[in-house]
Amino acid sequence: MRKMARRLIGVVTILLSLTGLPYAIYLLLAKVWDPRGSPAEKQHSEPTVSIVLPTYNEERIIENKLLDIVSLDYPMEKIEVVVVDSSDDNTRDIVRNFFTNRENPDLVLLEEDERRGLAPALNDAYEAAANEMVVKTDCDSKVAADALREAAANLADPDVGAVTGRNVEVLGGSEIEAGYRDVQATIQTLESHIDSTLIFHGPFSAFENEEIVSIDPNSIADDTELALKIRRNGKRVLFDPDIKYKEASHSQFSKRRTQKDRRAMGLLRLLVQHRDALGQHGLFGRIVLPFNWWFMLVSPWLLTMSVGLLSIVGLMIAGPFGLVIPASLAMFITVGSRERLGLLQPLYAIFDTQVSLFLATLKLLRGDGSAVWDVDDELRDAYE
Repeated sequence: MRKMARRLIGVVTILLSLTGLPYAIYLLLAKVWDPRGSPAEKQHSEPTVSIVLPTYNEERIIENKLLDIVSLDYPMEKIEVVVVDSSDDNTRDIVRNFFTNRENPDLVLLEEDERRGLAPALNDAYEAAANEMVVKTDCDSKVAADALREAAANLADPDVGAVTGRNVEVLGGSEIEAGYRDVQATIQTLESHIDSTLIFHGPFSAFENEEIVSIDPNSIADDTELALKIRRNGKRVLFDPDIKYKEASHSQFSKRRTQKDRRAMGLLRLLVQHRDALGQHGLFGRIVLPFNWWFMLVSPWLLTMSVGLLSIVGLMIAGPFGLVIPASLAMFITVGSRERLGLLQPLYAIFDTQVSLFLATLKLLRGDGSAVWDVDDELRDAYE
């Protein structure tokens, strides 16, 4: 029995080593390289801008979002706001009234008779966008006043086709999400200096209009999919921490789980759909994509197997006392989900993301993953 336990401990050690190896490599690169800011050759630029804003029953927050847009530090005469709306409340009436007797910016209002999902709506909005730089943003987010200027400076580099930014504050007060976003920002800055980053963020993503292509109507990772396709077509896609926004996120465990699991499903599906990009497109396909494959598809399963085997080893060696291992994990999850781990909270944030990725894989395997999302009043409360 003990011989078998020692063998299992060896297996667990190997699994945990494999799980952590890509992270160790990335951390070493970040430490040695110490990349900061955007790698683009940024220069002053003031292109015309189309701000794409998808809406569904946003009557509580849409006016605040529009006020944020007209408060941006950018010439309003160079901006058009493309609202694509499928609401059955007063959202579009509020939008129309907001722009009545307002000379700038221009309004393009696309009215949908039925709710088809975000990706088809965005395809229509991108097709309608007439200006040089296209910015997609969400209603339940706040964008820094200089975000358009920072994005334009990135896209002035002829090698860059898209850029996204950093969540500097989690509206709603979720320290778990804030902890993970800090880790993610470090990773995405490194990836951008290596070649390009993978994940783009709904609160603020900017694209050269001429680089925009259609996205899968069933996509639930629309911003990342468009950026990935732009990189596959030859332009770099970057993360710039100087582009700042604030995004609402849940602090309650069950609701955060739903929100993160949905995002994870979209990213996993996208990676599988574009698996032929591995090894292609420069260092993006040889380093960045393999790391994200490991982090999203391989590591969650290795971690799950490690926890399961450790629990078995504990029972084999110590009998009922071996339950201390799963009990300790349960305590770690409980305390972490309540945001009381102090310096260990970022570690829990990564663990929490791995759990989401594992659960998302299971959901995809059983055929889940709708492109139509549920209205979340709590996140709108956080925005207000």
